[in-house]
Amino acid sequence: MKRLLFLLSIVLTLTLVACSSEDPNENPNDDPKDDLLELTLEELAYYDGKEGRPAYIAVEGKIYDVTDSSFWSGGNHNGYAAGQDLTYEIINVSPHGISNLSRVPQVGILITGDE
Repeated sequence: MKRLLFLLSIVLTLTLVACSSEDPNENPNDDPKDDLLELTLEELAYYDGKEGRPAYIAVEGKIYDVTDSSFWSGGNHNGYAAGQDLTYEIINVSPHGISNLSRVPQVGILITGDE
């Protein structure tokens, strides 16, 4: 009986370890925001989606990667170009506003002279 309980405890322990969603190499104190790029407007301009470069846009201080969005083919969308702060255009001109930004990943933070 002791042997059976011992084996069951081992199986239970291995099952719990295997089902754990925690990455043993991940530091619980890591903040995902630490992985974000910090770019100035001048640096953002490089990410225009041309010649194989990624296409990034900034909106309200956040930088989004629109490279894989079919709406931003070649870094252009409805007359607007990637590599710029499009806060005004997205909020005041775009019919969808910021709602579609949830479809693309945030990759950075726009650094201004105000910081």
